[in-house]
Amino acid sequence: MNKSELIAAVADKSDLSKADAGKAIDALVEVIGKALKKNDKVSLVGFGTFSIRKRASRTGRNPKTGAALKIAASKNPSFKAGKALKDAVK
Repeated sequence: MNKSELIAAVADKSDLSKADAGKAIDALVEVIGKALKKNDKVSLVGFGTFSIRKRASRTGRNPKTGAALKIAASKNPSFKAGKALKDAVK
């Protein structure tokens, strides 16, 4: 399912126009992104939790030359599915 299909499904399920459903989805994504940028967790009971995971710096290898290189530490968004979502997928 792509974004336009998701917007159509949300509009159909919630009796909103496609424009309003699109605005709601865009707002949700924006709010989650801003919260994660501030290192906050976003928990949606029954759905899951969005959070930031920190990766430590490490040494890697260039696959072409085999030379060692340092990979910098980074922060990556992650999602952990809630029990209700896991059960719905089974």
